[in-house]
Amino acid sequence: MRIWKRSISVEEITASNQDTAASHLGIEFLEVGGDFIRGRVPVDARTRQPYGLLHGGVSVVLAETLGSIAAHFCCGDGQRAVGLDINANHLRGVTRGWVTGTVRPVHIGRTTQVWQIDLANDEGQLTCVSRITMAVVEAK
Repeated sequence: MRIWKRSISVEEITASNQDTAASHLGIEFLEVGGDFIRGRVPVDARTRQPYGLLHGGVSVVLAETLGSIAAHFCCGDGQRAVGLDINANHLRGVTRGWVTGTVRPVHIGRTTQVWQIDLANDEGQLTCVSRITMAVVEAK
């Protein structure tokens, strides 16, 4: 099932995220499916906290980036999505490699959207689960 209301591709997402927090942290966009988007962040000097682990805030940046992008592409003409709430449960530390996030809809309504973002390490083990709620408002 395809949920997107706007033209969407990895190339479009990547281009729109140039010179943003996402590009500064090395976030890469990997895949767009009919009802999901996948992206990843490197675990390196830009994204580790002082103890050598991926900074929890970076996991949240990846989750919010994926959730916000997904919400945007599910808005109709004259609408945009803005964040209301995000939460994250950190399940496993990561010291190297990549953390890959996949965002999928929980609810796409007329005035709100809720998205689930699951983050996993290179071995496919969950590292963080996050949920973001977006408000759908009139674009200005």
